[in-house]
Amino acid sequence: MTMKNTLTVVAAVAAAMFAQSTFAQASAPASRADVKAETKAAAKSKELTPAGEGATPAAKSTTASTKTRAERKAEALAARKEKKLTPAGEASPAAAPATGPAANRADVKAETKAAVKAGTTVKAGEGPEAPKK
Repeated sequence: MTMKNTLTVVAAVAAAMFAQSTFAQASAPASRADVKAETKAAAKSKELTPAGEGATPAAKSTTASTKTRAERKAEALAARKEKKLTPAGEASPAAAPATGPAANRADVKAETKAAVKAGTTVKAGEGPEAPKK
């Protein structure tokens, strides 16, 4: 009975190995020329994602613009002067300018010394986010 089971297992393994090689040949990767042709076609139809972290390109609008080129350029220059343009390669709007610290360094050091003296500070390694041993 064990010989029959052994032969069955060997036959199953052999069938799996032959099937794997057959599937590997059927799903072979595209050639370099095919990939280059696909990329050129996508670039020509403007389906490629632009460089940077931006979103995928949106479909072009079929309606005609109501503004002239000079009006659009003037708006872009005004937005650049007001610093409302998104930096190149970034999808998020520009960060708000820093306002500076609310207290000066001496005040912060004095508050920290007072908290240490009063015993209200958390000792190193004992906080709620301290690593567990």
